[in-house]
Amino acid sequence: MARTRENRRIPVVLVSGFLGAGKTTLLNHLLRNNRGIRIGVVVNDFGSINIDSMMVAGQVDSMVSLGNGCLCCAVDVADMDAMFDALASSSSNIDVIVVEASGLAEPRNLIRLVLASDNPRIVYGGLVGVVDGVEFAATRTAHPEIDHHLRLADLLVVNKVDRLSEHDRTGLVESVRDIVGDVPILETTHGRVDAHLLFDVPERTADRSVARQLSFDELLNEEDDHSTHLHAGYSSAVFVSGDPMDPRRFVELLESPSGDVYRSKGFVYFDVEGYRGKYVVNTVGRHIRMYSERWTADEPRVTRMVLIGTEIDTELAEVRLLDCVRRPGDATDASAMLPVHRYTPS
Repeated sequence: MARTRENRRIPVVLVSGFLGAGKTTLLNHLLRNNRGIRIGVVVNDFGSINIDSMMVAGQVDSMVSLGNGCLCCAVDVADMDAMFDALASSSSNIDVIVVEASGLAEPRNLIRLVLASDNPRIVYGGLVGVVDGVEFAATRTAHPEIDHHLRLADLLVVNKVDRLSEHDRTGLVESVRDIVGDVPILETTHGRVDAHLLFDVPERTADRSVARQLSFDELLNEEDDHSTHLHAGYSSAVFVSGDPMDPRRFVELLESPSGDVYRSKGFVYFDVEGYRGKYVVNTVGRHIRMYSERWTADEPRVTRMVLIGTEIDTELAEVRLLDCVRRPGDATDASAMLPVHRYTPS
């Protein structure tokens, strides 16, 4: 069934990190450079913080409406679910909800809170962990539990790397890699993370009643000069196939992408009996989300995926995706879809 504005599910992206890592700076950057995304912000903290040059007092249920359509809220954990209800109401125009966790918060508890929510209009969108590149060693010594927090992340942002020598920067990334394994690591300064790596950018019509996802290639081909934009440092790979994909191998690819792939999105044609709809795919780091919707009458049954990252090996990406194309002998009954069901909402 196609997803209309009335039954869409709004992703909730969590941003965690120890005190001073740069979470608020990252959030400010997203709000100032959101390219039309309507962001609902929930700040799980107390005390005054600066959001897009506006002060939001850290009081339960305090709210301020920003000129770009964003809504910022400072709440206590106990009231988080109520805030989700407010932001994801049927009359809401929010595209994504970003939760900035307290610097002392336990990320696992916040993940459980989102997953346990009874609100049918939200869906967990992944955890972005922010690391203070300058203070990381000292923080680990004082708070060994930080290692466990980092392993929960779907995407790691190592911030403040401009303040490190090349030697120290390399050593830092190696240390983080030893902790988190194959979780994608993004090095940045001043919390500058491109919104495209975290959520979709809708293109709205004049009456704002229709939205669609822009491909990364379309964004790169816009007329203005992109040489100074954040995404100028990223590369992309596009894959299109008219042959059905094997669900098992495709999910294996999503679970273990090659190289520094931070984001993948698109739709997949499985053509399995009982599952012949269009499967929309959206990943942030290691977080995978899929759902099914109907093809339109004149829409070709094809798979189209866009991979976004740094220095992507396009040939390797194509080979791995081609390996997911269904072969003679691959299962085409309902059992083939079991891996997909792990990442589709109930």
